[in-house]
Amino acid sequence: MLASGSPRRAQLLARLGLSPVVRPADVDETPHEDESADALVLRLAGAKAAASATRPSTTMGRGNAEVVLAADTVVVLDGRILGKPRDEEHAATMLAALSGRTHQVMTGLAVHADGHLLTELVTTQVAFRSLTDRELAWYLSTGEGVDKAGGYALQGAGAVLVERVEGSDTNVIGLPLAQTVALLAQAGFDALRTTPKTR
Repeated sequence: MLASGSPRRAQLLARLGLSPVVRPADVDETPHEDESADALVLRLAGAKAAASATRPSTTMGRGNAEVVLAADTVVVLDGRILGKPRDEEHAATMLAALSGRTHQVMTGLAVHADGHLLTELVTTQVAFRSLTDRELAWYLSTGEGVDKAGGYALQGAGAVLVERVEGSDTNVIGLPLAQTVALLAQAGFDALRTTPKTR
């Protein structure tokens, strides 16, 4: 089961030929006082996995044992968490702050299986190009980043804003696939058991 309503996470799992039951977890995502970004994403991913694991559901595909995958992702600049922009003006402010700078995309991964919870933190460094006002205006006009943390989407037109990615690119999109497969394997679930469909 995927404890997330993110279409991007479901699409990334579909690359592996997986089509888990999607059942978003309802947890309070308010950061605790003085909570760091890495602690936040690990706590929220674990809470989402545990919350979804308490409900009856179909399995993700390992016999009769339920396997629940959850994730939480944030964009971090200078230790400050950038959420989703409130509006276009807020998105413009975010993108201007990211311009010519390197930021981090942090994802907390959690897998709940057989009463056990496994977690892992994945961090990717993303360096933005120095953007001109024209480039910023062009990207804002696409409307692509309005529902994305940090105000951009690497998998879309937002790729032109990025100079360099160090680490997992799928982490920036929403789910670090290599680390997800490895964590599922630790829980006894073979995510590569089927051959994915190719075009």
